[in-house]
Amino acid sequence: MTELYIGLMSGTSVDCIDAVLVEFSSLESPAPSPALRTVAAIGHPINTETRDAILALCAPGPSELDRSGQLDRQLGIQFAEAALAVLKEANVAPGDVTAIGSHGQTVRHRPPGSVSMPFTLQIGDPNTIAAQTGITTVADFRRRDMALGGQGAPLMPAFHNAIFRTQQDRAVVNIGGMANITELAADGAIRGYDTGPGNALLDYWVKLHLGKAYDADGLWAASGSAHPELLNRLLSDQFFATPPPKSTGREAFNPSWLERASAGLEVAPADVQATLAEVTAASIANGIHEFSAGGELLVCGGGARNKDLMARLQRRLPTWSVAPTDQYGLDADWVEGAGFAWLARQTLLGLPGNCPAVTGAEKSTILGAIYPA
Repeated sequence: MTELYIGLMSGTSVDCIDAVLVEFSSLESPAPSPALRTVAAIGHPINTETRDAILALCAPGPSELDRSGQLDRQLGIQFAEAALAVLKEANVAPGDVTAIGSHGQTVRHRPPGSVSMPFTLQIGDPNTIAAQTGITTVADFRRRDMALGGQGAPLMPAFHNAIFRTQQDRAVVNIGGMANITELAADGAIRGYDTGPGNALLDYWVKLHLGKAYDADGLWAASGSAHPELLNRLLSDQFFATPPPKSTGREAFNPSWLERASAGLEVAPADVQATLAEVTAASIANGIHEFSAGGELLVCGGGARNKDLMARLQRRLPTWSVAPTDQYGLDADWVEGAGFAWLARQTLLGLPGNCPAVTGAEKSTILGAIYPA
């Protein structure tokens, strides 16, 4: 028996909407994990005006309520368009899809310890998605975990555990705008947490100086040299020393953070880019070293396509094999999208979607709200 789900994801890089059509098998026996196959996947573009509006809303500013409400509807329409576009790519009718799992777009993430009343906010109206696609939509995955005292993030470790677990130590790292790690120990234990910045500041810096959306293959970073003092200042941020559970976002790692750390230093732009890449690699590698002396490191997200960043990881982790998840059966570009399809399936089957050992929640729980077609 097979069933189709769509996963929709827009991350902190805000580069596009990932739409992934996934086929699950063995639905009559949901435990321990179903087999899955990616039927089709696309990166649905987010136009510059919408991207600018999202990034502006990620920081406090005027008329936030009106801007958030309108952008919520606007993104709902764009998420629906992405879902219909991937169906067209696969020549599949909406009626053949069981449900859509939509992460939405995070515009504010305030985990426990950052404010007196923690909260997280993702927009991209699921009512609009369900109405425009005619497909039951599951969304709002993070807030139930937070209601139980958790960070609400990261959510992918449960999916990584279901899909990538093996009988040896293995870690899965997603490098999007921020980076997060899942540690899958050979003894069955699981741990996960955000490690810090991924691509967000790399993208910001190359856009500022070269006018490019991203540093293709990390060529610009590779042309520079990490600045020792700037690297030390950046890595001295308290977040890196904080033990899990922990999560973060643009609220903490943003251009202002970089400006404060670089105050009084004269650093060539290419060297800043190299330093930012080294921060990403070092913060990930430090977590891996704490986990195990060696094993397999599976990398997904946009960072998996950054050759310079992958090389930095391998240099810092000589006893680990470092490779994109492509080599383990799931395209690195589409892991998170497939993960939210999986989470939608968990919700409809009445199964937990979080890992309390990862998020710090009081217990396992069903995640998400269901918006019927």
